[in-house]
Amino acid sequence: MKKYKCLLVDDEPPAIELLQKYMSMVEQLEVIGTSHSAVKAFDLLKTQDVDLLFLDIRMPALNGLDFLKTLQNPPAVILTTAYREYALDGYDLDIVDYLLKPIAFDRFLKAIDRFQNRFEAEVIEQKETSSVTPHIFFNVNRTHHKVVLNDILYVESLKDYVRIHTVKDRLVVKGNIGKILEQLPSEQFVRIHRSYAVAVARIEAYNQTEVKVGGKTLPLGVSFRGRFLEVIE
Repeated sequence: MKKYKCLLVDDEPPAIELLQKYMSMVEQLEVIGTSHSAVKAFDLLKTQDVDLLFLDIRMPALNGLDFLKTLQNPPAVILTTAYREYALDGYDLDIVDYLLKPIAFDRFLKAIDRFQNRFEAEVIEQKETSSVTPHIFFNVNRTHHKVVLNDILYVESLKDYVRIHTVKDRLVVKGNIGKILEQLPSEQFVRIHRSYAVAVARIEAYNQTEVKVGGKTLPLGVSFRGRFLEVIE
C-alpha cells in the first residue's frame, strides 16, 4: 500500500495535534514532520521527500501563501486556515483543497480523497509519457513516417532534399538540412558539415577532419569543428 508522506505546518500546536489525530485514522497517511513556522518548513522540504503539505496561512515571519510562492517544485498542498477570504489566492496557486478551521473529520477525508485522485492521475500520466518513445514524423510522398529519434544515425543534405539515415532504413524528405535540424533536439544532434549532421550518441570515432557514424566516415568541416568539439567534449 502506498504511503503518502505528509508535512504539517501551523503555528498553533492544537491545529497540528488535530491533523495528526485525523491522519492516525487514515492508514495511507504518514506524518514525516511538523513545523510551527514556514522558515523551518523550508529546511524540512530540502531534506525530506514530501507528497502532501498541510499549510496554515497566517503565521509569523512568513505567511503560508508567500512561503508557497517561494517553492520551485512544491508538493501537493492543502491549505488550512480560519480565514475564508484567502480561498481564491490559494486556488490560483494550484492547491489541492482549502480547509477552514475548525476542520471537521468528514471534510478532512474529502480533501484527502481529492489529493489521492490527483496523485494517482499524475502517476498514470507520468507512466504514459515515459512509455512513449521520443519520435518524429517525416513527410515522404504525402505519407507521414514515424522515426524514433534514437534510431537516427545521421542526416545528409541532397540539394532540395534530405536523406535521413537510421539503423533500419533511409528516408528522403523534401526540404533542407537546416529545417530538419530545427525539428530535432539540439542536444542530441550536431552539424558537422554543410551536408551532414550526426546523432551525438551514435558517433563511433572522430578526428580533426572526419567523424565515423554507423560504419560510415563523414567529413568534419572546418567551420563546424568548434561547435562539434564543444558538444563532444
